[in-house]
Amino acid sequence: QVQLVESGGGLVQAGGSLRLSCAASGRTFSTYRMGWFRQAPGKERAFVAFINWSSGSTVYADSVKGRFTISRDNAKDTMYLQMSTLKPEDTAVYYCAAALATYYSSSSIQWNYWGQGTQVTVSS
Repeated sequence: QVQLVESGGGLVQAGGSLRLSCAASGRTFSTYRMGWFRQAPGKERAFVAFINWSSGSTVYADSVKGRFTISRDNAKDTMYLQMSTLKPEDTAVYYCAAALATYYSSSSIQWNYWGQGTQVTVSS
């Protein structure tokens, strides 16, 4: 059973930075894709970033491209989301996700495992 635990959320002013972490356990993740989604109040869960655990290839949502960086530490089975130049519209609960597949997908229904979420609030 895959377990994902996020940490690193909080309150930050616009223009600031935060780094989210996702500690993964329960499997060897070389054949998994990993990613981040977010859900703002009253909105659907939205794709943020994807990483192929084995190759390290990445894909970003247009809204965060150039500001967010997804990465992973294979030795620690931990994924990160470095968020910079944060905007109030980035405010959401951020979820770590995983799936037994390596191809890119931005559809939340194609991801099998989810963390509990961590709140990110950006004040103006």
